[in-house]
Amino acid sequence: MSQSEATTSTGLPDSPVSIYDRFTALYDLMFRVNGYGRSIEKYLRERLPPLPADARLLDAGCGTGLLTLALLRVLKRPFRLTAVDLSERSLQTACRAARRLHSGPGDARPPAHFVRADALHLPFADETFDFVVTSGVLEYLPLRDGFAELARVTRPGGHLLYLPVRPSPASRVLEIMFRFKAHPPAEFTAETARHFTLVEEHKFSALEPIGWTKRAVLARKH
Repeated sequence: MSQSEATTSTGLPDSPVSIYDRFTALYDLMFRVNGYGRSIEKYLRERLPPLPADARLLDAGCGTGLLTLALLRVLKRPFRLTAVDLSERSLQTACRAARRLHSGPGDARPPAHFVRADALHLPFADETFDFVVTSGVLEYLPLRDGFAELARVTRPGGHLLYLPVRPSPASRVLEIMFRFKAHPPAEFTAETARHFTLVEEHKFSALEPIGWTKRAVLARKH
């Protein structure tokens, strides 16, 4: 479903912002209790791609901060992290959570910058970012357009990490709950190959709740 194609149960057009705003509290509650954040942090600690000094990072469609917070916890080197989302309410929730990370004495981590933006029309120049991450966004977008925009802002040799929904009984429930549509894995593979070279496809352990619905795909920009 495109960000501009959402409809209400009456069939009338619905604001995409209102849809994401309504999901903010539920998303935030789920990620607090389901362990997704811990799984992503573990993945990043073990498989973070090489980044240049003072790397520029983008969380495209940050929601309530799942990937943003994981990056802030894991990265120890200087970096510049920008997080964007269409929902102002989600951005506020993510920003508050990021501030809490910086509340300890002597915390030298650079702050994240939060920007309200549409993932299909990112307000950044071509080839801006060394590392782009996204989760729970491509399922709301036309896949070709979404990948093209993510590729546009990634520098050559930079990396994209995305966590697509994989078909499963659990993911079918989530499709209904959150009104998105999971794309077939073959379509993800094809669209990735248009702009990126696959580095790895990671399957989370079945003991991790994130493994019931998600996988992690790391790719390098051509």
